Amino acid sequence: MSLSSPLRTCLTPLAAALLIAGPAHALELPSQTITANPLGSEQPAAPSTVLEGDDLTLQQQGSLGETLNKQPGVSSSYFGPGASRPIIRGQDGDRIRLLRNGVGALDASALSYDHAVPLDPVNVERIEVVRGPAALLYGGSAIGGVVNTFDNRIPTTPVDGIHGAGELRYGGADTTRSSAGKLEAGDGSFALHLDANAREFNDLRIPGHARSSNAPASEDGEGRKGRLGNSDGRQDGGAVGGSYNWDNGYAGLSYSNYDSNYGSPAEQDVRIRMKQDHYAFASEIRNLQGPFSSVKLDAGYTDYEHREIEGGEVGTIFKNKGYEARVEARHLPIGPFNGVVGAQVSRNEFSALGEEAFVPQTDTDAGALFLLEELKASDRLTFSLGGRLEHTRIDPDAKGNERFANADRSNSFTAGSLSSGAVYQLTPVWALAATLSYTERAPTFYELYANGAHVATGTYEVGDANLSKEKAVSSDLALRFDNGTHKGSFGVFYSHFSNYIGLLGSGRTLNDDGEEDASGIPEYRYSGVRARFAGFEAQDHWKLGEGAYGRFALELSGDYTRATNLDTGEALPRIAPLRLNSGLLWELDRWQARIDVEHAAGQGRVPSNESGTSAYTTFGASAGYHFDIGSSQWLAFVKGDNLTNQTVRYASSILRDIAPAPGRSIEVGLRTTF
Repeated sequence: MSLSSPLRTCLTPLAAALLIAGPAHALELPSQTITANPLGSEQPAAPSTVLEGDDLTLQQQGSLGETLNKQPGVSSSYFGPGASRPIIRGQDGDRIRLLRNGVGALDASALSYDHAVPLDPVNVERIEVVRGPAALLYGGSAIGGVVNTFDNRIPTTPVDGIHGAGELRYGGADTTRSSAGKLEAGDGSFALHLDANAREFNDLRIPGHARSSNAPASEDGEGRKGRLGNSDGRQDGGAVGGSYNWDNGYAGLSYSNYDSNYGSPAEQDVRIRMKQDHYAFASEIRNLQGPFSSVKLDAGYTDYEHREIEGGEVGTIFKNKGYEARVEARHLPIGPFNGVVGAQVSRNEFSALGEEAFVPQTDTDAGALFLLEELKASDRLTFSLGGRLEHTRIDPDAKGNERFANADRSNSFTAGSLSSGAVYQLTPVWALAATLSYTERAPTFYELYANGAHVATGTYEVGDANLSKEKAVSSDLALRFDNGTHKGSFGVFYSHFSNYIGLLGSGRTLNDDGEEDASGIPEYRYSGVRARFAGFEAQDHWKLGEGAYGRFALELSGDYTRATNLDTGEALPRIAPLRLNSGLLWELDRWQARIDVEHAAGQGRVPSNESGTSAYTTFGASAGYHFDIGSSQWLAFVKGDNLTNQTVRYASSILRDIAPAPGRSIEVGLRTTF
């Protein structure tokens, strides 16, 4: 079992087995992903990662972006401890689709880096990451990848009796105080799920001053030494759900609430108050007679509100109400082909209210049809092929605001995507996986119509109503291996965008009225350019051996992304540098420990109007002890991060020059399951 996460509130059978069995299983690797592979193949062609059980426990942080930050190909948009979103292979925002149990989260986190994902990883039992285009199944906003979280708030398998879990945690660089618990009860047919969590954190401890030498001058100079000002906050949440299970399926409903209040390190007098209510329905019917063997339906409705409070007064209120529904039907084999067909519909009603609103009220409707087929050509070779057709309509309403004069007409886009993949088992140890895809993405309302100062980020954002669809051709090639001692892969990727919509700095500074002003804030424009993304990812889990002194394993990983604006020849902004990670794992009886080393190279390949970051190497360590009290299982743990107190600035963060990552931290916790 791993050492340092909040509660995994809903345990899959595999995770539960790991918890009950204890340390003897903690060096085992997770199983296959389903987000990239709805047909259940043993090896999906798409590069993907599953975090559950021990791996998820070890890497969980207070935000989704930080939880995934050390995964190959995944970095963080880091906006202090209150907000961060995952970036995959240098692509962020609306190119990374965030799903909750397979349905869109429908928040506003893609709109801006200061908007947190309304999810505490404490409630997640499993995270699946698809690196690279997944638009075929999940839409144009998955042109860069997918992050799918699962929480079992609608139990999909029968629950017998009463089961639960709880956790307390204290410490870290932000002095986190968190508690969480969950309870599930059932009679084999009806199942009930309850969970709740609360987290508070102080201003983040950092090495030295927050502002780097590259940061523009500030009224408070370098700021408070040793603390990241206005980075404290709280998060609260809970859910109730239930389902009815029968031999050939299930159906259920859930309601969840998320509420948070956190500061913006970019502006010392700005705080963000966020709340979200989410309703979900899920059902699957299996073993059908007729052309389809199973049908799965997922639907969700979200009511989201986000207030930006400046100097105690509400400056802007963001609201997003909407729904998304998705149905997948798996057909019976047609000759050598197995496949799924599906449809998806969604509607978002977004509004920004207040004098400082920088986007207009907008309604977005989308509908799509998709198909994925798999052909097993031989025992060693499997092909997949699919397509998706998606139509999006965006209706803005300026409400008489002259700032949004460009929002005077609706926009409609029809996007098509094609994807192919192959997996060839070269030997019992080695396999080769490849994908080739063409994907299109309709621009979002904020890329089209934004115009104004965004106080929370300290930038002036300008959209372009004449933007056309984003288009990319992408490929992956990976060599995978598993000989019982080593399990891992080495892969390369390449994406060419004939039209890439980037938020690019113009080099100008503007005042609140959009006029050039040397003392104003930097202007960023959504612009369509030709672009290229290329790089590699590698990972290996090496079982070193087992003896009288315990079991040992070594985890190694690395990634690198090079992104270029082909129109100017310059680098694209906010790209993580070369990163290398290693972890030494040890287990003996009820004890376990881990030592981690992470090295990131300096990032000097940046646009001419942006600053780079310095290299850093950090050390971490953790230890835990398992014990039982009656029929309950307990874990006491301690974890230290950045133990040498290095100054860490993420190249992928827009706040890299004013908001460094946490300094030295030590955290303790106690967890139980029953």
